[in-house]
Amino acid sequence: MLTTRVIPTLLLKQGGLVKTTRFSKPVYIGDPINAIKIFNTKEVDELIILDISASRDGRPPAFETISNITAECFMPLAYGGGIRTIENIRAILKAGVEKVVLNHAALATPDLVRAAAAEFGSQAIIVSIDVKKSLFGGFQVYSASGARVSEKDPVKWARQVEALGAGEIYLTSVDQEGTMSGYKLDLVETVCAAVSVPVIASGGAGSLEDFKAAKQKGASAVAAGAMFVFQGPHRASGTGRAALVVERHCGGGNGHRLAARGFRASCRRLAACDGRLPRGHPAFSIRLGAVVGMRA
Repeated sequence: MLTTRVIPTLLLKQGGLVKTTRFSKPVYIGDPINAIKIFNTKEVDELIILDISASRDGRPPAFETISNITAECFMPLAYGGGIRTIENIRAILKAGVEKVVLNHAALATPDLVRAAAAEFGSQAIIVSIDVKKSLFGGFQVYSASGARVSEKDPVKWARQVEALGAGEIYLTSVDQEGTMSGYKLDLVETVCAAVSVPVIASGGAGSLEDFKAAKQKGASAVAAGAMFVFQGPHRASGTGRAALVVERHCGGGNGHRLAARGFRASCRRLAACDGRLPRGHPAFSIRLGAVVGMRA
């Protein structure tokens, strides 16, 4: 059985849980510890937490926040934001985090990726690549949550970080982030074809169809944030829940297992789908675990 990981991503700003659109206009949602507690009860297999203001503000990682999170988190956890040194990485992993996510530091000091992979293993190192469409139609790599442009081409940079020892690439289309309008599939396909390490597609997920489309373009995993933070007239308020783990079965096993409460918007139509998928459809089973959608 091949498993496609569907990874909820939580964004932090100044210790609070926020939702953003294109990494701007952060809206406060609540306490990240409460979100962690919900995830713990809903069978979420993996979680990514990113402090989107640490690098912009020149701050180190929020070690106290990290310790509070790991004390409550009972699933594999990746953390990014403000990481600059091997000592930062060592302290984060010592606090109980399984993987670190490097973005600005990888661009500023590529040898940090090599040193970190050598000391902690490639499996502990994710390099985050944030990409925007350029004025001339190509793609450019950005850092600091899309605030700083680099001269890097995303495909060349992905190959470089793979060679440096990164175990995974977290690929985000800044233009799609928070919009729930779908992944930037041409970007996903191009980067996935260029590297052999797993690529996590991020930025724009709004439906199960988006997950499957990214998988078909080569993504080993898909991440979603806004999709799991239901707001507005067509999404659940209060305590909407919807974390997904998508398992692809080779050669059979084409049922849906659904156990969702308050599952709204584009996923609503799947709530009654407990039979077989249409003939010829890729065989997926869906286990719905949990998410967030809380307000302070």
